[in-house]
Amino acid sequence: MALRLADGTSWSDTLTRAVAAAPEAFTTTDDGTATLHNLVEGQWRAIGTPTAVRTPVDNTVLVNLARLDADAARAAVAHAAAAHREWARTPLADRTARVVDALDALTTHRDLLAMLLVWEIGKPWRLACADVDRALDGVRWYVGEIERMLAGGREPLPGPVSNIASWNYPMSVLVHAELVQLLAGNAVIAKTPSQGGAVCLTVAHALMRRAGLPATLLSGSGEQLSEVLVRAPEIGAVAFVGGRSNGGKVAAALLDSDKRHFIEQEGLNAWGVWEFSRWDTLAAHLRKGFEYGKQRCTAYPRFVVQRDLVDEFLDMYLPVVRSIRFGHPLAVGDDWTAGDPLPELDFGPLISAAKADELRRKVDEAVRGGAVPLHRGKLDGAPFLDGQDTSAYVAPAVLLAPPGRSRLMHAEPFGPVDTIVVVDTTDELLAAMNASNGALVASLACDDEELAGKLATDLQAFKVGINKPRSRGDRDEPFGGRGASWKGAFVGGDLLVQAVTVGGDGRLYGNFPDHSSYPTT
Repeated sequence: MALRLADGTSWSDTLTRAVAAAPEAFTTTDDGTATLHNLVEGQWRAIGTPTAVRTPVDNTVLVNLARLDADAARAAVAHAAAAHREWARTPLADRTARVVDALDALTTHRDLLAMLLVWEIGKPWRLACADVDRALDGVRWYVGEIERMLAGGREPLPGPVSNIASWNYPMSVLVHAELVQLLAGNAVIAKTPSQGGAVCLTVAHALMRRAGLPATLLSGSGEQLSEVLVRAPEIGAVAFVGGRSNGGKVAAALLDSDKRHFIEQEGLNAWGVWEFSRWDTLAAHLRKGFEYGKQRCTAYPRFVVQRDLVDEFLDMYLPVVRSIRFGHPLAVGDDWTAGDPLPELDFGPLISAAKADELRRKVDEAVRGGAVPLHRGKLDGAPFLDGQDTSAYVAPAVLLAPPGRSRLMHAEPFGPVDTIVVVDTTDELLAAMNASNGALVASLACDDEELAGKLATDLQAFKVGINKPRSRGDRDEPFGGRGASWKGAFVGGDLLVQAVTVGGDGRLYGNFPDHSSYPTT
């Protein structure tokens, strides 16, 4: 049966809604082409070099993103620093009222923000809604807690917080963090991710600006802007979420600085299986783990399995992988009518055709090197529109025993590709789970929870789940990483507010050049 776009979900319909919600942030020509403005020096300005932005859903052009150069970024940072000084003097009650006004406006446009995420980064509708809801619900929790969190003399930082985040969670990570930073008395600067989320962030920041919040949103290449957004003396703190390559550059740029920072980088999060039998329970966790094609820093792409359990593990695991649903997030049948649910998928495309090609090359490389392909899914039969570009889609794949020299052995694939490593002893289990020099999360499936707890103490992960996955967490959950997966202050709950304020008793939890200090997780 031929599929079609669900009524009212086309990009032209979605863009029209976005422009109507935030007309000050767009320039639209007669042919319907839209160019995003930059929010600099307190206003939306049509400056920068336009660059086309494509959607991974079908590789069509969505909008033009106006990229700024370093000089424009410096002027924006200087203005943000002046706005920060004024905002830091604003009473907490007034700051809170403005943040609540922004939350109310964002809530009004919740469905629009979610649909923008579907088109811009390929999230299925349910997951896109969840990203927006996590941001709004999480910040409302901080609104209720912020007075307590700032008690004891905590004050804003000496300058604005510079936020450089990856594309995969524009609302629940980036906007959420900014709104909490604003609550704590800091002006905020955000760099639009180059790969996706620009329109969603533009609409969100337009609503934040209307509420009177001192926010800056600017676009540009990392080569042009990183030096300014990381090293400018006016910046009070740098918040980075992304890959280890770019995160390492940010950390290196801060080596000779005492600037506050929190640098979250992906690690190869592993799930160990040892003396375990509750396969039905594990199956439910593993299916959920494929959400958004494992394009997140807390995904589990590595399974380390006791040799005696490999057959039982595969009996459970392979049917889960074969049941994963992926495809065009908005493709429906002719019998679909308004009000019907949108497709229930585990994931859509990867963020770009280039990333999809890179992932396929990593799989081929590992197989050529000796990995055993236990499952390699096909795009055939997935829900796509007739003639649709599918270059950004990758079907799930599972490889047994990737060779030590392959990139999949030591680095997170950031896509729906899992690797399985077989071990014979608990020492081998720990070594294989710690192969990437630090991770954000890890899990152990083990019937003997006392044994699992003992093994967990030797895992190089910030959070360890016993017979359940661990995630970044919401509200009062702390979050950080061990080893190379995290640099600087930890965040989450009280720790996030402490990371963006000064004063009070005690030193910050985190990984610093001269010490590491960990909270209870």
